[in-house]
Amino acid sequence: MFDIDGDRLRNPRTFVSMEMDGKTGAADGLRCDEEGNVWVVAGWVGDGYDGVHIFAPDGKRIGQIRLPEVCANLRFGGTKRNRLFMAASQSLYACYVATRGAHIT
Repeated sequence: MFDIDGDRLRNPRTFVSMEMDGKTGAADGLRCDEEGNVWVVAGWVGDGYDGVHIFAPDGKRIGQIRLPEVCANLRFGGTKRNRLFMAASQSLYACYVATRGAHIT
C-alpha cells in the first residue's frame, strides 16, 4: 500500500501477507466486494492453500475457499453479483457467496 501525495506515492507498506502455516504461494487475480474485502486467488503450494483467500479491509485473512488445483482468476457474476466464478488449471468453479462484488460505474 502507498499514500498518494499529489503525483507521488509515499509510505510503502505491506497490505497482506500471503503466508499461511509457513507456506507462501503466488497471488494472481483479485476482486473486491461491497464491504471492501479483497478476494485473492493464490496457489502453487498444494492442498490446504490453493484457492481463494479473503482479506478484510485491514488486511486480516477472514476466509478461504480451498480448491483441489491452482486457481488463476476469479470474478463476481450473476444477476446479483453474488456468484463467485473461479478459473482454475483445468476447471471452472462457481459458488454463491453471502456478499456482492463491488460494482464500478
